[in-house]
Parts: sequence; C-alpha cells; structure tokens
Amino acid sequence: MISTLEMVAVIVVTYNSENLIADLMASLAPGLMGFRWRLIVADNASADGTIAALKEHAPDATVVEMGRNAGYAAGINAAMAVAGPHTAVLVLNPDVRLGPGCVERLMPVLRSPGTGIAVPRLRDGDGALIQTMRREPSVLRILGDAFLGAGRAGRYDALGEVVTDERRYRSEAVTDWAEGSTMLISAECWRRNGGWDESFFLYSEETDYALRARDNGLLTRYTPTADAVHLGGESRVSPGLWTLLTLNRVRLYSRRHGRLSTAAFWAALFLREASRALIGKRPSRMAARALLSPARLRETPGPHVVARAG
Repeated sequence: MISTLEMVAVIVVTYNSENLIADLMASLAPGLMGFRWRLIVADNASADGTIAALKEHAPDATVVEMGRNAGYAAGINAAMAVAGPHTAVLVLNPDVRLGPGCVERLMPVLRSPGTGIAVPRLRDGDGALIQTMRREPSVLRILGDAFLGAGRAGRYDALGEVVTDERRYRSEAVTDWAEGSTMLISAECWRRNGGWDESFFLYSEETDYALRARDNGLLTRYTPTADAVHLGGESRVSPGLWTLLTLNRVRLYSRRHGRLSTAAFWAALFLREASRALIGKRPSRMAARALLSPARLRETPGPHVVARAG
C-alpha cells in the first residue's frame, strides 16, 4: 500500500551516465515500493546520450541541465531547488541499483529519534560487501592507515577511518559519516543543514554534510536490512581523482580544526601518500606532489583541477 503522506524526492546527479540510466531507473520502483516519489535529475553537461536515455527510461523525471560540469554537490542543490514538497530526500549516484524495499527499510531508521541520515548496506557489482561506514578524519587515523594499512587499522576505532570489521555491518549502527552514493535524508536534516557545500566539487562533500548534521544534533545511521548495489570505484584507479580526494580531505579538516592540528593532519597524509608513492603507486605519487603545492591546496576544486591532475 502506497503512503499518501510520504513523498520522497529522489535526487540523481549524472555526468556521461548514458550506460547507467536504464538499470538505475528499473530499480527505483521496486526500491521505493510503498512510497510516493518524484525523480529529479541534475545533469552536469553530459557529452554522451544521457539526456536521451533519461527521456527514454524516465520520461516523467524533472531534468535540470546544469550547462557545465558543476560537481556533485552543486547538482544535488540544483535538483533540490525544484524538488517541491517532500518528507525525505534520497540522494543516489547513477551507478546505484536499489534493492527491493530498500526505502521501506530505511525509513523507520530515519525516523529514529535524533537521526537525520539513513544509509543501507551496499555491495559491489560482484556482490561483495562495500565497507561504507566511516569515522571522523583524525591525525591518528591517518597514521594508523599509513603504518598498518586501512584494513588492519580500521578494526580499531582510534586507528582507522574506514570501519573494516565486517561483523559491524551485520547490525544497525551509528556512524560518523558514510559513503554518499545512497543516502536517505530527512526534510528536517535538510532544513537544519541547508544545502551541500559546492566548494568541494567532488569528494568530502558527503563527509562535510554528515558531520554538519551531527553538529546540528542529527546522526547518520546504517542498517543492514536495506540493500543496494554501488558499481563505483573510479578514485581507486584515477590519479587525478585520487589527488582531488586527497586535497579535499585537507580542506575539510582545516575548516573544522585549528592551524596546528591541520598541519599535523597534512603531515600525516603526506607521509601516507609519499610512502605509497615509493612503492610505485602513481595516484599517491601525484597526490603527494599536490600536497606540497600551496597553490593546489588553496585553489577551488573543479573539473579543471581534475583534468590538469590527470
């Protein structure tokens, strides 16, 4: 039975996403079963057939053509500007596939007292669990990653940013933040937080949003009963994207901490990237070089930064 009270604004940001549209759209109705929903797509000037694919597979969607590659956060904000009345916002990457009943299982979690964001269990295209829960970035956690590796460090709350103990993914949990590809956000959270910070362009914007929500008294909750698939993973192989991710981590940290703490965070991050560069990892070599450039740390992220880094 479809609720006459709940309206979910489904927000998707596309960029050359033609090959992803059909499968995403096919997953929305089963994933949102039991709810009224409205699809708003912000397209960041795709050069392929994304717009045509949307017209074919999602003829009722509202499409906001950005006219440029404005970034993920800017796309979310532009879509929300035309979303209309809603009780919750479902933010999705175009390479996400919702499992049947996903939102039906997320919604009760979102209604838990003090909750602003609910996220599902994510698996990759091969069915493997994606470790999506994250702890707030810290100097010690960067060092733990550098010396122990993310897998081992993540087993300990103080030493790892990524929660890597898969037993923790078997039950509902509060997390500092979570991967931003699939997030159900309450209307109250959006009201308190405002929009997403467009200055990040790509990466760290979901970290910033969840930490601001926590600052405003609203938590992020993970639940394993809701399922989705996220195909993703570009930042692991692209030097340009990995560099942008690394620089944005410093930018985010500096906005929440003083100069001395930020300097220590930068040093720990440089140590990690430099050590990986020494064993031949090209993305880390590029990231370490960028960390040594005051101009790169100061400049506003954007497609020009990614293109130059790549």
